[in-house]
Formats: sequence, structure tokens, C-alpha cells
Amino acid sequence: MKLLLHTCCAPCGIYPFDLLRQEGHEVTAYFYNPNIHPYTEFRRRKETLEGYAQSIDLPLIVEGDYELEDFLRQVAPDPAGRCPFCYRLRLQKTAEKACELGMDGFSTTLLISPYQDHEALKRVGEEIGQRAGVPFIYYDFRPGFREGQQQARERELYRQPYCGCIYSEKDRYYRPKGRK
Repeated sequence: MKLLLHTCCAPCGIYPFDLLRQEGHEVTAYFYNPNIHPYTEFRRRKETLEGYAQSIDLPLIVEGDYELEDFLRQVAPDPAGRCPFCYRLRLQKTAEKACELGMDGFSTTLLISPYQDHEALKRVGEEIGQRAGVPFIYYDFRPGFREGQQQARERELYRQPYCGCIYSEKDRYYRPKGRK
């Protein structure tokens, strides 16, 4: 199966790339992440993925535009609802690209994270896939999360400390007075 795999970063891609290739899929990584803030973080994740993809001979498509303003404009009214919006935004673009390229299906490396809402990802992915005419392929990659992170450490790949958006950065680092 020709599979377009939305990829948020190299460390989250390690296990899915290996597993999908072992299963015989022709995997192409797809980097589209307008949520990542600041730009230096976006660039660091993109460059790490580019280097890793080259090292394992993995085809990679990078969307060149950094569309942060559009992302922020759309999530600012409801920051608490940002994750489902972000899933939809990135998976929609991935499905469109998969159709354009004649792929057999699409998926996402977000499915490796124990911190993401798998049910929401699956629901949104399947809905988008049905409308786009290309199936969303659900994988529970979470069993390989620790292994992928370990390989990232061993390869000395940049590992980000938060999901990507400015709100997740705040959640990771900001502690109001009186909270530890």
C-alpha cells in the first residue's frame, strides 16, 4: 500500500516508519505542521526530520509555508478546543495531498503519542478520508513510543519538549503562583 504519513517530527516517526515498511507499505512522510511555535522550533523539527528521512532513504514532502497566523486566528477563540481543530487541519491537508499523489491511504505519526486523543484522531481521520475518497489507516503505534524515543536519543535527534503550539508550550512550562 502507498501510504502518506503525516509526520509531526522525526522522533515520533521512527517506530511508525519502521513498522509500516516492515509490513511492506511504501511510506512517504509528509511534514505539514502550521501549529508549531515559535518558528525556530518549527525549523528545528523540520530540519531534524529532513536529516533523519535522508539517513533512512525515506521519501519526504515538506509543505514550505509557515502558516502560523492562520492557525492562531482559528484557535484563539477557543484554545481549549485546539487539539481537535489541529487534528482536522493537518489530516485534511494530508488527505488532499494523498489524493493528489494517488496514494492508497494516509495516517499520522500523532498516533504514537500516549498524550494524544486517539479516538478523536481516528474519528476525524476516518471522516476526512471518507469525504476525500482516500482511506484513513488507523494504527495504534503507542506500544512503540518508548522504543522510538530511545532510538531518537541514541541517534542524538532533537526531541521537542512540548506538542507544538503556543498553548501546549504554556501548558508544559507555565506554573501560576501557588502551583508546582
